Amino acid sequence: MVFMPAPGYHPCYNPTLPFCQPIPCALNVGSSIYLQGIACNDMTRFAVNFALGPNPGADIAFQLNHLFDNLAKVVFNSLLSGQWCEVQEERRTLFKRGEHFELLVMVMEEHYKVLVNGSLFYEYGHRIPFQQVTHLNVDGDVTLQSINFFASGPPYLGVPMPPMEFYGREIEILPPVNLPAMEAPPVFNPPVPFMRRLQGGLMTRRTIIIRGFIPCPAYSFQINFCVGTTGDIALHIKSRMNECVVVRNTFQRGCWGPEESCIPFNPFVPGQYFDLSIRASTYKFKVFANGQHIFDYSHRMLATMVDILEICGDVVLSYVQI
Repeated sequence: MVFMPAPGYHPCYNPTLPFCQPIPCALNVGSSIYLQGIACNDMTRFAVNFALGPNPGADIAFQLNHLFDNLAKVVFNSLLSGQWCEVQEERRTLFKRGEHFELLVMVMEEHYKVLVNGSLFYEYGHRIPFQQVTHLNVDGDVTLQSINFFASGPPYLGVPMPPMEFYGREIEILPPVNLPAMEAPPVFNPPVPFMRRLQGGLMTRRTIIIRGFIPCPAYSFQINFCVGTTGDIALHIKSRMNECVVVRNTFQRGCWGPEESCIPFNPFVPGQYFDLSIRASTYKFKVFANGQHIFDYSHRMLATMVDILEICGDVVLSYVQI
């Protein structure tokens, strides 16, 4: 089953470096780019460029350059008409060698906002209009597990969307023109337990995206698609780490139904990140983890009755988008 991302959400899994690809959606206020990976133990540099074209000499609206020399520092700058502007510098580490990191760059009205592992790191004022940015370049001594583009406006039509890689298999992602738009921008680093009302219910082909990290130790966490008026749960997903299983069930009229637990692989492993995409089709929920199909769950009650999403347990959430 081919993974098709929801409109406004463009993931790329396990990209190789150097990475230079067109941004699949026009940058607007509210757009964001999320990178997650591991810094090498012998890391010396790491750079992210928001470029105005694919060529090596193209102008750069925003450069983030993390350097380890005599003293670790992060340099911010812009390349305008082939000339570097006045440098801005932070003499502190972006992230530590050998550790997981999450880097989020958000496009704001007056600046780029840089967050690292959920905390504000820097704000860089625009020197070149962000609307002119077409490409993202990433290079350095890190292993990236994902790059995610979140759009806040219509798809960018100036360049084709690049192929995405799923564990070594290249799959051309077709434009999801027949899917409903995401209801709201992603919520980054929300607290757990998490609860969000789904306006208008869980309509057919609506997609929910959940990305998080399983801490060590962890015992269990759960995702519930609930009916607020009755307390019923149309889909209950529970990862039991001590049993290494992921069970699914429905709670209706005060009773649980039979559990389902068959799964090709378990994406919820202590010490690792996961990326979950849950789509409600006419007859079932379709669930993908890290771009791979992991299970379907046939509806035991009307999914359109669902109006609340709940997430609780041993999990650290990176973002949720509904």
